[in-house]
Amino acid sequence: MAAELHPCSGKLIGLSNSNRTAQRNQPVQEFNNGLVLSREPLKDRDVFTVRIDKKVNSWSGSIEIGVTSLDPAGLDFPSSATGLKGGSWIVSGCSVLRDGRSVLEEYGRDLDQLSEGDRVGIQRSAHGELHLWVNGQDCGAAASGLPTGLWAVVDLYGKCTQVTVMSCEPPSLAERDTERETVEEQEDEEEEVVVCGVREGEFGGLTSAVNLAAATNGTLEEVPELPPTHNRPDKFPNNLEPETGLTEHQLFDVLNNAIVSLYRSEDNGGGDLGGGGTGTDSGTGSRGDRGSSSGGGSINGNSSDSGGGTGNTGSVSNSPAGGGGARLGAVTGGMLTNDALLFHEKCGTLIKLSNNNKTAERRRPLDEFNNGVVMTNRPLRHNEMFEIRIDKLVDKWSGSIEIGVTTHNPNNLDYPATMTNLRSGTIMMSGCGILTNGKGTRREYCEFSLDELQEGDHIGLMHKASGALHFYINGIDQGVAAAQTPAVVYGVVDLYGMAVKVTIVHNHNHSDRLRRNNAIMRALSPDVGRPRPALSLTPDTDAPDRLLFHSNCGQKAAIISEGRTALRPHATDDFNHGVVLSGRPLRSNEVFQVRIDKMVDKWAGSIEIGVTTHNPAYLQLPSTMTNLRSGTWMMTGNGVMHNGTTILDEYGHNLDRLKAGDTVGVVRKEDGSLHFFVNGVAQGPAAWNVPPSVYAVVDLYGQAAQATIMDDVVDLPPLPEDSSEGPTVMSPSSPCSVAGGNSANDLRFHQLHGTNAVITNGGRTALRQNCRSEFNDAIVISNRCLRDGELFEIVIQKMVDRWSGSIEAGKIMAGVTAIRPEELEFPNTMTDIDYDTWMLSGTAIMQDGNTMRNNYGCDLDTLTTGSRIGMMRSATGDLHYYINGVDQGVACTGLPPEVYAVIDLYGQCVQVSITSSSGPQDNSLCTSNITEKSFSIHSPVAGVAHRLHSKHGKNVVLLGEGCQAVRVGGYAHGIVFSAKELKTDELFEVKIDEVDDQWSGSLHMGLTTLAPPELPSCPMSGLSPSLTQLRCKVTWLLAGSEVRRNGLLQRQNYGASLDRLTVGNRVGVKRCSDDTMHVLIDGEDMGPAATAVAKNVYAVLDLYGRVTAVSIVSSSVLEDAGSVKAPSLSSDSCSEGEEDRTPVEGGEPALVHNTVMAFLENHGKNIQLSHQNLTAARVSSYNQGLLVTAQPLPRQQLFQFQIDRLNASWTSSLSLGVIGHSPDRLNFPSTACCLKRSVWLLQRDSVFHNSLKICENYGPNLDTCPEGTVLGLLVDGNSCLHLYVNGMDQGVAAQDIPTPCYPLIDLYGQCEQVTIVTNTVSTVGGESGEARCQGDMEKADMVDGIKESVCWTPHPEVNPNKTCEYQALCSRFKDLLTLPDGYFNEDAKYNLCYCESCHKLRGDESYYKRGEPPRDYALPFGWCRFALRIKPHCEVSNSFKKWHIAYHGTSVGALRRTLDHAQLLSGTSSIFSVSPVKTEGPNGYSEPEENSSNSLPGRDRERDREVPRVQLSPTMRYSGLEMFAPKVQFRDPRSHCCHQAQVGFQVCVRPGSYKVGPQTLGASEPLDPRFSNTEIEWITKDQGGTLLYGLLIRVE
Repeated sequence: MAAELHPCSGKLIGLSNSNRTAQRNQPVQEFNNGLVLSREPLKDRDVFTVRIDKKVNSWSGSIEIGVTSLDPAGLDFPSSATGLKGGSWIVSGCSVLRDGRSVLEEYGRDLDQLSEGDRVGIQRSAHGELHLWVNGQDCGAAASGLPTGLWAVVDLYGKCTQVTVMSCEPPSLAERDTERETVEEQEDEEEEVVVCGVREGEFGGLTSAVNLAAATNGTLEEVPELPPTHNRPDKFPNNLEPETGLTEHQLFDVLNNAIVSLYRSEDNGGGDLGGGGTGTDSGTGSRGDRGSSSGGGSINGNSSDSGGGTGNTGSVSNSPAGGGGARLGAVTGGMLTNDALLFHEKCGTLIKLSNNNKTAERRRPLDEFNNGVVMTNRPLRHNEMFEIRIDKLVDKWSGSIEIGVTTHNPNNLDYPATMTNLRSGTIMMSGCGILTNGKGTRREYCEFSLDELQEGDHIGLMHKASGALHFYINGIDQGVAAAQTPAVVYGVVDLYGMAVKVTIVHNHNHSDRLRRNNAIMRALSPDVGRPRPALSLTPDTDAPDRLLFHSNCGQKAAIISEGRTALRPHATDDFNHGVVLSGRPLRSNEVFQVRIDKMVDKWAGSIEIGVTTHNPAYLQLPSTMTNLRSGTWMMTGNGVMHNGTTILDEYGHNLDRLKAGDTVGVVRKEDGSLHFFVNGVAQGPAAWNVPPSVYAVVDLYGQAAQATIMDDVVDLPPLPEDSSEGPTVMSPSSPCSVAGGNSANDLRFHQLHGTNAVITNGGRTALRQNCRSEFNDAIVISNRCLRDGELFEIVIQKMVDRWSGSIEAGKIMAGVTAIRPEELEFPNTMTDIDYDTWMLSGTAIMQDGNTMRNNYGCDLDTLTTGSRIGMMRSATGDLHYYINGVDQGVACTGLPPEVYAVIDLYGQCVQVSITSSSGPQDNSLCTSNITEKSFSIHSPVAGVAHRLHSKHGKNVVLLGEGCQAVRVGGYAHGIVFSAKELKTDELFEVKIDEVDDQWSGSLHMGLTTLAPPELPSCPMSGLSPSLTQLRCKVTWLLAGSEVRRNGLLQRQNYGASLDRLTVGNRVGVKRCSDDTMHVLIDGEDMGPAATAVAKNVYAVLDLYGRVTAVSIVSSSVLEDAGSVKAPSLSSDSCSEGEEDRTPVEGGEPALVHNTVMAFLENHGKNIQLSHQNLTAARVSSYNQGLLVTAQPLPRQQLFQFQIDRLNASWTSSLSLGVIGHSPDRLNFPSTACCLKRSVWLLQRDSVFHNSLKICENYGPNLDTCPEGTVLGLLVDGNSCLHLYVNGMDQGVAAQDIPTPCYPLIDLYGQCEQVTIVTNTVSTVGGESGEARCQGDMEKADMVDGIKESVCWTPHPEVNPNKTCEYQALCSRFKDLLTLPDGYFNEDAKYNLCYCESCHKLRGDESYYKRGEPPRDYALPFGWCRFALRIKPHCEVSNSFKKWHIAYHGTSVGALRRTLDHAQLLSGTSSIFSVSPVKTEGPNGYSEPEENSSNSLPGRDRERDREVPRVQLSPTMRYSGLEMFAPKVQFRDPRSHCCHQAQVGFQVCVRPGSYKVGPQTLGASEPLDPRFSNTEIEWITKDQGGTLLYGLLIRVE
């Protein structure tokens, strides 16, 4: 069939290139309506392949592809492919959908991750199966049972904006072989068992070894063969028990024994277990016979074993060597042959070869990071393993080793600095991705990253006979990296960045390999290898109904360990879709508790726990449980959410601060109350009236990667009877909570330390200053020697992601030294010291700078914020390390009696503190995890203290969970903010902790409207050096005794000067209810310092001059304590609100149908209702006009009303919104802005919540809405509030709207009467429904490039012109120009105002398309258009509708001549032919004089006259510049005020009559975001190529 697209397509699609290329128009504004289909139905086995040409980053999602039985000729195209019904199969992301419903969640490649240039194909096989092809690789069967006569479907969705059809033909011969092998493998898999995703070649000859081990150990009579698969499993199996009845632990034992047997047989000369005999006698050959055909297997792997093997003779190998023993046969017994795989003598300029060319090392590793490329001395054989061992890494650089293959002969290659610079014949593994010819082709190839490997790790690759390339890490096959590689390739290694030295491995270290494989298996299942009870194959009928996880879990979650453990296997790739539920409902008073087993530090947020009424067997699991809007209660962070809405803000311990080993639990009591536990401590009641039969829920979100159900709930303390006491602060696992803890130990950091280190908090805290620019010189040491058996323990409090790599380039080093601090010359790092020093770096124990032991029991590289590291010298001189209280064993022996503890704050580690666990140890106290609450720095007050925001000045460091601020350098750059906005009469108070008398000046304190979250992520560049220089928002502050506003003096001698304060003095600030700022010194109110202070303000202080450290002494204890008492939807709920909510929730299903809305009889005192309470009028004054509806607003129902009457005697106008509680007994205030309980209000162009502004510049200005405007409110399914203006959605105004909510209208100022629009009236203009807004016309009618009526305007009933003061002002200026009326259209409705209010009211978009072919143009926002009369012959022909739209700036003096000629003229009417002068004309305005000789500098005026040309632009942002449209002054005859005005033309331009060129102003910044500066100016020489369309006027 022809490789073309059908001419019928989605409404935003444009076809070109003989219908082979499809492009989605308006890709930045629209994300869908991009469907295209093949021209003809697909033939069996034909692959319809397209190439992704262009992508944008504005949207999520990307290309979707599939097939459909619907004929495109008569198809009503939906907005996306997932909307196709009637026999359609679509691959979207990594899911397969049939008729819009998911039939396969995890399939093939994720289409959303494809890049420009990637190829995607779809195929119907001869057997009726659907296959997806990505870059020539078959992803396998996606669906079966497909009918014939299917069209290919491609959806240019989201990021994908353009594709080109490449081919439509059967796959090539090589692809057919791959397809046939895939089919055969699928047939074989029907008789095989998958064990945790183990693949062909992962452990080398594994199948035969498993059978051998099983026969030898008597574990099984017969072990099923493990299947070969090419891809790593995207999702772990929910059940690890195969059909044979093997448990997970039995499988692990068999696998372990298989690996041992394999290595033993290899060491005994057994040859290749797959190529030769695999019986117990197959090991008779000697090691030197491996290369022969009669020993342990042939090179080709096809000969049988002649050495007496009796089992599986001649079977095919499953080892990494594929079909034979090339991997083992490459080396003969102890002697290298000429064919031995070595490094080629020609290599990178910095490479030094040694060890018979088996070892390569990069010289000057601390000075150079590249030029370290080495290649093999010969091409790789098929199925030959090329494996290297990492011998040495350095800590200075980011990035590490890269390995791959290349077709280039090393003898002829000019070696590049790095192999990724080679643009041909090269495939490299870099990090965890694959690069082909220097371009990334697979971003996430495997879970291992080469940048994270350590010294001693192995990396290998194999070029298989089928052409597939596989990589191996520590012997484990990572799957197919490239399906087709050339026949002749060389191995290549790039010693880049951290990688310094590698060695080719021939004789593998089997014990080391086995240990690494065991570690990987334990990572997959933490219970493997632990002591376990005897296995029983018969169920215990007496066992209780244990709480286990349900098998139905989130897309990215898996259930293992017989249902006790849940995990996110790819936790570093995805942060959500980790929801798991209990397998049965909780009983009353039954505690469901889980332990966090594993965490990752990549994401924000952590584990969430709660209950739900939904049965997991039937629940469509959301991405996160907080998205579920019914029957769900969740504890998230330190808050509680019910149905996705927060009901408690400050509740209990913050779950986001938990670490691995901590536990969380939930219980529903018999009285229906819900309680949560953290580390066994009850956090108090979280909710009431929770129904029975709820299921426990755990959301493995963000950092939480794995959790296990705890069965020892009997050890939990009983629930407190009086649960109103609030949560306990200390964790029971904290050493601080143990009686008799050594709280008075004297271990501190010494006052001597590295250059970049800072010691604070009385010697208990150490930090590295300038942590993003300095990574070393931060060594700290204990203040005295460690006593025997004394633990020195620190906790990591802060890390940064600025530095990457291994421990020596990334984290922390810890150890001891016998050098006294006074005698120590602090080096850059402690590993630079060559005597009397013992350090742990990563997993390496180093003595005097040299590695003496690798693979110690712990790895400092894996530690995160909150981890604890301890060191202890025993009485026998042994050094022990403790990680989170757990002894890691003896690190080294023979330490001298007097050693000091040493910490090196290197790389990512920025701040540590000595814990209270330091001191003489009782080992029974060292096995529990400490929480952040047990740090030595505590909150200064009981309850919930104020906190400082994490964004602050660059010289500030925050300590004690944000309760303390310290300036660590200089005298300025010490600005800090409160973490949250201050509420009315809320006091924010600090105490001065430290002063430095070498500086003058002191603390500054005040209030600011600058929101810290709006600051850039690196606030060092976003804040002024001092508070007095802060200008970006409004700031009121007290500096000394002077009150300043934005730095300007407002008041002198306000009170006691802050310059006199010293250590111990307290300073506070608050905003009072009368909008005044008060400052308190030592608790004494100094009176009002400033007035008219905004409501949404943060406290701000400046650690300036003498004051270097402060700590917070205030808290929001009263408010937070009150919030625990009632789980209401608002902060000041009452029993009345509770009573009102109960029946509404029960009756909510009845509100699915449209509810007839009417106004409530309870309303403002100036309101009069009529027409069955559908019309409301304000009968007197300008206020007291509040209205609410009698019925609550159902979700997804649009409530609309029309403005009937306005009174211009008043200013301002109506406001509208919703109220979250019943208005039946509400005492209405004078205006809506006085409502402060559960109210969301839209007023002017802002959004308010409880009278506080939460959003600006939202929608049109409601004060400018004319009579006839229809306004509407809608709350969507996600509890978001939307405003509709004349039927157009203005977007989300507010979130988390409660249920129920009631529409609210305030008839204020000009607005005197409104009427509810009934369900039969859905459009503007009453029942006729004929009126349309310009936005509808522009989007619907101009997409095709032709507009039905160029001069269309809104219906007169909704035309805002009659109330727009800006248009009236522009009209008065036009009258001053005394232009003949004959030039203008007689119908004034065609005149359009593009001021902000008018264009928002119409719903205009910024850009549209026009003409044939369509071309973008921008609406002239800020200008007012007066329609010109169009020539009659043009109106008749309508040919101008196919022309493009452009703009032309001109001078006032050139207007008349241009209109007289009815077209743009060159010369005196050129936009470059005028210059402004300040003389005032007779009509009240001053105009520039015409000067025909005035043009741009350097322009040849004679040439301009010879070749007349006119400049245009598709945007007035360019044509409206003052150089093109000079400003003139005029006096408004109505207001007698002086203004400046500019003029221009909106014109139609014939396609092909102009040339596109760059701007001629020399501007460096983009003038319009849509148009490039190189294409923003159009030039035409065709005098008949333009048509005047409208006069544009802008007034300032």
